[in-house]
Amino acid sequence: MKHLLFSLTLILLSPAAFAAQAGEINLTYTFAGFTAVTVFFIAYLLVVGEEFLHIRKSKPVLVAAGIIWIVIGWIYTQHGIPAAAEEAFNHNLLEYAQLLLFLLVAMTYINAMEERNVFDSLRVWMIARGLSLRGLFWLTGILAFSISAFANNLTTAMLMCAIVLKVASNNQKFINIACINIVVASNAGGVFSPFGDITTLMIWQAGWVKFEQFIVLFVPALVNFAVPALILSFFVSNQKTAPVINTSIVLKRGAKRIVVLFILTIATAVAVHSLITMPPVLGMMMGLGYLKFFAFYLRQSLPRSLDKKRTIAERNNDNEALTRLGNIVPFDIFDKIARSEWDTLLFFYGVVMCVGGLGFMGYLAMISEILYTQWDPTYANIFVGILSAIIDNIPVVFAVLTMAPVMDLQQWLLVALTAGVGGSLLSIGSAAGVALMGQTKGQYSFIGHLKWSWAIALGYGLSVYVHLLLN
Repeated sequence: MKHLLFSLTLILLSPAAFAAQAGEINLTYTFAGFTAVTVFFIAYLLVVGEEFLHIRKSKPVLVAAGIIWIVIGWIYTQHGIPAAAEEAFNHNLLEYAQLLLFLLVAMTYINAMEERNVFDSLRVWMIARGLSLRGLFWLTGILAFSISAFANNLTTAMLMCAIVLKVASNNQKFINIACINIVVASNAGGVFSPFGDITTLMIWQAGWVKFEQFIVLFVPALVNFAVPALILSFFVSNQKTAPVINTSIVLKRGAKRIVVLFILTIATAVAVHSLITMPPVLGMMMGLGYLKFFAFYLRQSLPRSLDKKRTIAERNNDNEALTRLGNIVPFDIFDKIARSEWDTLLFFYGVVMCVGGLGFMGYLAMISEILYTQWDPTYANIFVGILSAIIDNIPVVFAVLTMAPVMDLQQWLLVALTAGVGGSLLSIGSAAGVALMGQTKGQYSFIGHLKWSWAIALGYGLSVYVHLLLN
C-alpha cells in the first residue's frame, strides 16, 4: 500500500488514543493500527516477491485480511459494539462479491471463446495478414484503448492479452512489453467515459462531473497511452510472427454466437446501470444466464448436428472431417467456470478486505484529510493517482468523495484522470494488471512491469500537464 510509510510516520509522531464516535473507533494511533499496517506491509512485500519466492500472491493477502479484521472485531467487541465491525465487514464483502461475480462471468466467456477456437482463428488470421510483433503491439494497444471506453477495462485487457498469448506464446519478452502496453491502454481508455472505469462512474454518480463533461479527458488519456507506447515500441522487434504449422483451424460450433452473447452481456451490464442504476454485476450475471442457455442448446442439438455433418463428410469422402467429428465433446459451461484464474480472484478478496479494514480503522480518511487541508488540490490529486498505483483506486476515490473537498470541475476531472491512469505505474495498481499477471502465468510480472515504470510515469506526468493546459 502506497501510503504505508506516510501513515507510519504520522502514527509514530502521534499519541495513541481511542475515540469512539457514532459507533466507530479511530484506530489510526493505536497498537492495533500499528499491527494492521505492519501485517499488510509484510503481505505486500510477499506479493511483490512472488516471482522470487514462488508463492502465489493470494496467500499472504488472505492471511493479512483475516488478521486485520480479527483485530478490528476483537476491539469492537471489547467496546460493546461488535455489530458495527460486522456491518463494515459485510459492506466490504459485498464490494468484493460484486467484483468476484463480474470477473467470474468475464473469465468464463473468455474461456468459452478460447475453447471454441476464437483466439486461435484470430491468431491465424493475424499471421496470414503478415502482422509483425510491432504491428501486433500497436493493434492490441489501440483496440484496448478504444474498447475500454465503453466496455470494462479489465475485460478488455484480458481479451487483448489472450490474443497476444495466442500469437506470440513463446516470446516472453514481447508478452511482457505487450501486456504493459495493454494495461496502460486499458486504464487510459477508461477515463473519458463514466462506463470505462468504476472510479469515473463513482464521480459521475456523485454529481461532481456530468456525463458529457468526461469527453474532455480524451486527449490527456490519449497522451497517457501514446507516450509510453511509443517508447516501448522501439524495444519491440519488427519481425514477422512465427508461421503456423496447422493453418486449418476451424471455429467450433457456436463460436461466433458466443462472441455475440459476450457483447450482449457487456451491453446488458451497461444498460442496467445507466437506465435503472443497478450494479453492473446484475447485467453480467444475466449474461452468464445467456451463455448457460446457449450451452444447453449446444448440448441438446449436438447429436443432430453431428449426424448432419457426418453425412456431408461421408458424401465428400472427407476423412479429416470425419476424424474431427469423432473428437467432438459436448460443450460444458461449468468446465469453463472452473478454469477461471482463481488465484487472482482470491487475491482480489485479500486486497479489498485489507484496504477496507485499514480504511475502517481510519487511515484512508486521515490521508485524504491531510492531503486536502494542507496541500494544494492539484498536487493532492496528482498524489491520488500515485497512491492508486499501490492501493486500489476505488477506496482512494471513495475516500476523496467522502471528504468532499471544495474543488472546481477541472480538479474533479483531474481526480478522474489520475485515479484512472495512476494504477498503470505498477502491475498491481489496477485490476487489469493483476488479472494479466495471473492470465500469463508469470510471463508478465511485477518486476517486468517495474522496469518500464519510468516510461509510464512520463506519460502520466504529460497527461496531467495536457489536462491542466487544455481544460
